[in-house]
Amino acid sequence: MAIQVGEKAPDFELKDNHGRAVRLADFRGEKNVVLVFYPFAFTGVCTGELGALRDSRPAFVNDGTQLLAVSNDSIHTLRVFAEQEGLEYPLLSDFWPHGNISRAYGVFDEDKGCAVRGTFIIDKEGVVRWTVVNGLPDARDLNEYVKALDTL
Repeated sequence: MAIQVGEKAPDFELKDNHGRAVRLADFRGEKNVVLVFYPFAFTGVCTGELGALRDSRPAFVNDGTQLLAVSNDSIHTLRVFAEQEGLEYPLLSDFWPHGNISRAYGVFDEDKGCAVRGTFIIDKEGVVRWTVVNGLPDARDLNEYVKALDTL
């Protein structure tokens, strides 16, 4: 079961598409975090969702908010994907141990070996304030993210 609103977000450290360590704790007290789990780079719905986030980047990457996107792809795959799609926010690799962070958030599909479409908006204190989890084929509505951020 996915992490629920009001729960403390599990801390993590993952490598981004440039091999840099990114820790959720680094944003504590500084920024709200929009944490987006997606199944795989280079797939239709994922590419569309991440492209929409790119096109709405000022709403999700600014002085008060940081967007982090997590998949179970390797950092090398994520680097090429980010370059190809012009994604300028961190793509985090939950590749090894495979799906560890996706499992901690309750969004890992054991049968498929990947994360489902889970989004968690985490406030500056590290508490989950909004969440949505969609199945693999179902895209999320970015307008809902913006509405949730406006309440923080």
